Amino acid sequence: MSRYFMTALRVSIFTILLTGAIYPLLVWGFSQLLFPEKARGSMIYNGENICGSSLIGQSFTKPEYFHSRLSAAGSGYDALSSGGSNLGPTSKALISRVTDDVEKMRKEYNNLPAVPVDMVTASGSGLDPDITIANAYVQMPRVAKARGIDELKVRTLIEQQIILRQWGIFGEPRVNVLSLNRALDEGK
Repeated sequence: MSRYFMTALRVSIFTILLTGAIYPLLVWGFSQLLFPEKARGSMIYNGENICGSSLIGQSFTKPEYFHSRLSAAGSGYDALSSGGSNLGPTSKALISRVTDDVEKMRKEYNNLPAVPVDMVTASGSGLDPDITIANAYVQMPRVAKARGIDELKVRTLIEQQIILRQWGIFGEPRVNVLSLNRALDEGK
């Protein structure tokens, strides 16, 4: 074997060990040490059972629950098929679907003058666990009626669940749908 071949083999083995084992183990170890809950998936428990993650949306369809943002990921909120629909803003199929959904939402919510954009569009990942505050307020009367509770109580729960911008500058204020629905179930 030539000297160049042995040098290339040693460099390859070192690179594989460094990038395939040492670096991932270091990142995993630091994440477990510094951010243990996030490193384990930000799981939400109902007693001892996992009922979801605060990072991945779920499909809620019953009228007594707040509905999540639409998902284009696989069969809906499928983390293995994360991704958008790949339909661009000039896509006739997308425009038609959004137009139909806007009309459907206006009828469902008593001739709603303006439909929050996240009620009719999917997120880029298709896994968004949050909705805008405006979306939550639009759904509030339906949820209150279905549960037979006062809208003011539902509004209070929404306000308690609002997540503000990170460090006051990143992102938009929002509401995590799973956390809000769990608060409703717990009657907080």
